[in-house]
Formats: sequence, structure tokens, C-alpha cells
Amino acid sequence: MAETVVSLEFDLVRALRALANPMRLQLLSWLREPERHFSPEGAIADPVEVGVCVSHIQAKAGLAQSTVSAYMAELQRAGLVQATRVGKWTHYKRDEQRIAQLVAVLGQTL
Repeated sequence: MAETVVSLEFDLVRALRALANPMRLQLLSWLREPERHFSPEGAIADPVEVGVCVSHIQAKAGLAQSTVSAYMAELQRAGLVQATRVGKWTHYKRDEQRIAQLVAVLGQTL
């Protein structure tokens, strides 16, 4: 049990680091309601079920594709999003269960 708590606390630190960047925080916020923030036009997968294509995230953010990919990879390493490949495209969606766990740990830690 103590090992699990240490792991969750480490994950919390990693998540907080990822969220310390305003754009990564914005990206995570947009993914909370993908149907509201991303046009369904041109989508090859359901943004709620599968996630939003990185090219759509990049277009909305107005950043280079490499920058968006790096930001999304950081959010994924922090356990805040899940990536799914659809053909040659990577789609991202929030990991709501993991986010809830991290929020709970944050509440217990502070």
C-alpha cells in the first residue's frame, strides 16, 4: 500500500509539472469537451470516444505540429491523456479516471 501511495505522489508531481505550462493546461481543457472545441469536419474518428486528432489540436492551438506532439506526449507521460492510433494519425483524449485519482491524491496531500 505504501508503494502505491509513493507511486501516486510521484505521478502527481509529474502531472503538476505537465500542467505548469499554460498551453498544456489549455489543451487538456479543450479535450474536456472536444465536441465544443473541435470541428467534426474532417474528423476520422469520434472525438469523444477515440479522441481528437493531433492535426486538429495543432490547427486550433496555432502551434507547430512538433510542438503540439511534444506537449501531448508530456501530458500522456503524466497520465492525463491517452493516445490512440487511427491509421497514421494519433488521437488524444483525457484519461478521466486517472485525472480523478490524481485530484484525489492532491486533495489528500494538501
